[in-house]
Amino acid sequence: MITVYGINNCSTVKKARVWLADHDVGFEFHDFRKQGLSPELAQRWLQQAPWELLINRKGLTWRGLTEAQKLSITGIAAAQQLMLDKTSVIKRPLLEQDGKLLHIGFDAAAYGKLFNL
Repeated sequence: MITVYGINNCSTVKKARVWLADHDVGFEFHDFRKQGLSPELAQRWLQQAPWELLINRKGLTWRGLTEAQKLSITGIAAAQQLMLDKTSVIKRPLLEQDGKLLHIGFDAAAYGKLFNL
């Protein structure tokens, strides 16, 4: 089973969920704003993808950080703490299956290749 991680009211997450449903790809949704994000999950993602890909530096949450806060994110430990403190800074959606991070963000063509559609 695919797990889609994100925030329910995120437009990109909504697009991904609609795409998956329209293409009959079974998934469960985990809203990490409501259901939380464990340190273990954040660490697992950071072991599979560079923190620079996981942190959305174009979003409102990142832009709302002070310059000092932004400059302090220089490695995995700082990125993990930021992800845990401000889950909305995580690029969305994240697709995972059996502990393996499949894709970060939404791209219809990439999803098509990923699911052989």
